Amino acid sequence: MDDRHETRVEAPRLTSLSHGGGCGCKIAPGVLAELLATQASPWPNAAFADLLVGRETADDAAVYRLNDEQAIVATTDFFMPIVDDPYDFGRIAAANALSDLYAMGARPILALALVGMPIDVLPRETIAAILRGGESVCLAAGIPVAGGHSIDSVEPIYGLAALGVVHPARVKRNSTARIGDVLVLGKPLGVGILSAALKKNVLDRAGYDAMVDSTTRLNRPGIALAQMSDVHALTDVTGFGLLGHALELARGATCGIRLRYRDLPWLEGVEALARQGIATGASARNWASYGAEAELDPALPDVARALLTDPQTSGGLLAACAPHAVEDVLACFRAEGFVRAAAIGEVVGGKPRIVVD
Repeated sequence: MDDRHETRVEAPRLTSLSHGGGCGCKIAPGVLAELLATQASPWPNAAFADLLVGRETADDAAVYRLNDEQAIVATTDFFMPIVDDPYDFGRIAAANALSDLYAMGARPILALALVGMPIDVLPRETIAAILRGGESVCLAAGIPVAGGHSIDSVEPIYGLAALGVVHPARVKRNSTARIGDVLVLGKPLGVGILSAALKKNVLDRAGYDAMVDSTTRLNRPGIALAQMSDVHALTDVTGFGLLGHALELARGATCGIRLRYRDLPWLEGVEALARQGIATGASARNWASYGAEAELDPALPDVARALLTDPQTSGGLLAACAPHAVEDVLACFRAEGFVRAAAIGEVVGGKPRIVVD
């Protein structure tokens, strides 16, 4: 039985209540870097020796070693509506938050809900449907929503604080790629463009269904990838777009990355919408933040920049693996239903930079 139902009073479109949606709400990477530069050292002193992963490489979650066999992985992620259906919004936000755990190779164990809602604007039934949507995804991941926190806010906000566990030796970081590694992407790209089309009322039902299917698909392959020694680095592609998150890999490993544009998988209809000028504001902000560290082949389509910087909500895992392990990595993705997973580039020598040809 579907948990969705009609609200009892006329409710405003969720996307009409927010200035941005999904991971497109993220603070631009350049601005974020400036803010974090004013903070204390991300790895202060030996008193935090069990903090295996902090914010030093802009990784997906924090990792704290409990003992020789267990490390706790902690993350939080929340945003404003990317869709108008409240149940779908809850599902997408929850899947997106849990993705950070999978990107570290962790198995989720519990979540806490983070809820900010305009109580006098949205019907109670709408808010309840958002919460049910998030809980449904957590149940699919095998974990409870064990509590949370709520506030009355101007814009609707929903997400999770999530915890997972992993063996300390199997943590997958975004900073440990090796020269010669092949990059494998788990999901097709284009969520931001589809969400922008939805907000402009030009997205058809097929496009909407494809967007929701992609953004609610849990990145569970991350657990199996953590067991593979030939997978050297792992992250997920979210609000900074493919270029931004690939650049984080490059910076962490102090190497370059070459992407093959022809091999990039796109959600159906995305390229056509991009040619019509559909894009998010976050795409331009992303390019302004890191475009100087990217080189795009002049022969690429005019829309390449917008597509490569498109913010992905609940995007795919990006794995750096040894060349001989590519088929095993692809098989790992496909066993979980990620049929569009693809090898899209490689790690190369040189300074941290992204080349797309």
